[in-house]
Amino acid sequence: MNPLNHHATLSSLPLVHRGKVRDVYAVGDEHLLIIATDRLSAFDVVMPTALPGKGQLLTKMALFWFAHFAEIPNHLSTTLHLEDVLPDPQERAQAQGRCMLVQRLQALPVEAVVRGYLIGSGWKDYQATGAVCGHTLAANLPLAAQLPEPLFTPASKAAVGDHDENIDFDAVVAAVGRDHAEHMRRLSLDIYQRAAQYARPRGLIIADTKFEFGLNKAGDLILMDEILTPDSSRFWEASSWREGHNPHSYDKQFMRDYLVSLPDWNREPPGPEIPSEITSATLARYREALTRLSS
Repeated sequence: MNPLNHHATLSSLPLVHRGKVRDVYAVGDEHLLIIATDRLSAFDVVMPTALPGKGQLLTKMALFWFAHFAEIPNHLSTTLHLEDVLPDPQERAQAQGRCMLVQRLQALPVEAVVRGYLIGSGWKDYQATGAVCGHTLAANLPLAAQLPEPLFTPASKAAVGDHDENIDFDAVVAAVGRDHAEHMRRLSLDIYQRAAQYARPRGLIIADTKFEFGLNKAGDLILMDEILTPDSSRFWEASSWREGHNPHSYDKQFMRDYLVSLPDWNREPPGPEIPSEITSATLARYREALTRLSS
């Protein structure tokens, strides 16, 4: 891993894509090597400061959940081994503990967001319109209110440097077709509800999360990317949750709150440098979430 640019520098595999957090390399025609770097993305902007070890934490969390929901088809390869894909020890060290070998899929252009609580962009949409992604809600709900039932609130998938936008279910149907849209919604709600039930006795509320899906050559819907990590979800301290207040979190909301406090950054690239006390506190929250959920 390049310590200055926070990206992988493999030469034995062709680079397919460098995302906000992950570097993706081709492994033949059928598979990909996805490396979770230590880059930090907030408000869809990649920060110049990395979080050392973040890639390993995200990978451990994602692999834990993929195993927990093993009956749901996911993108992980069962045939490839990292030692065979990266025989060079120096290159392998860049990927060790922070990578997934996966099937190559046709990624769907939608983020499958599920919300159990009213927070983030959902709260902003609700304040402006009384609705979230086409779901009209009761009046006068407070910040962090628990919703009567979890809602599927999808978003368009933005390119690096652009901003995701909340969309309604009809827009998902237009983008991927009704069958895939309904299947995606059903799976997303099921995974979220089961994960939330698992987390609550461990002292965590999963306020919201996002999933990504792709299609294999047979046209089957496959769960991909990462799932239920502190980068893709809001994890709250259950004991501190109260409607009307921002609960203590174990995700990157701490980092977002710091960035929002900066008077001279407009949430557009380039992002600001992050002080070490903020990065350390953010990583501690990620570790706490992983420990509670996987112990």
